[in-house]
Amino acid sequence: METSAQDPGARALEARELQRSWYGEPLGDLFRRLLADLGLNQARLAAVLGLSAPMLSQLMSGQRAKIGNPAVVQRLQSLQELAGQVAAGRTGAMEAAARMDEIRESAGSSVLGGTTTHSSGETGAAPARQVVRGIQTVLRSVAAADEIEQAARSLAPAHPQLAEFLRVYGAGRTSEAVSHYEAHQD
Repeated sequence: METSAQDPGARALEARELQRSWYGEPLGDLFRRLLADLGLNQARLAAVLGLSAPMLSQLMSGQRAKIGNPAVVQRLQSLQELAGQVAAGRTGAMEAAARMDEIRESAGSSVLGGTTTHSSGETGAAPARQVVRGIQTVLRSVAAADEIEQAARSLAPAHPQLAEFLRVYGAGRTSEAVSHYEAHQD
């Protein structure tokens, strides 16, 4: 008998249940509703969210459970609010299209080294903690801490600096990763 680790169908069901607990419903259902309410196709939805089309498809089908980038989650929440306004008739198609462009541009284009708007309204380089959290989010979205530690041990003999990077950012505390990041800036 196959376990869920081997059975793609069981993994997809597990992923959808995780999505339900994290996002309130499976992402496939949520994305399909956004597509219908906002009159989008999948490519446009992926672009507004800041995801690749294959990543959107993997999230919809349950091949991936989690959205790893917090900026994408924020955009998703903004799109849900907009879709509710459109469905209630409070926002028209033209205004919705303009708002989707604003949402696409919101929360920076990337968590890793992008620009950020400070409370003063000025833009500048992302603070170290934001960059570190982005790196951690990406690493932790592709592997669990124990898997990252195992990969670091495998790399250590030939690539000690890469092993240290994996350990610090993938399995370590954010404060340690911020210190590491600041120590390695020119």
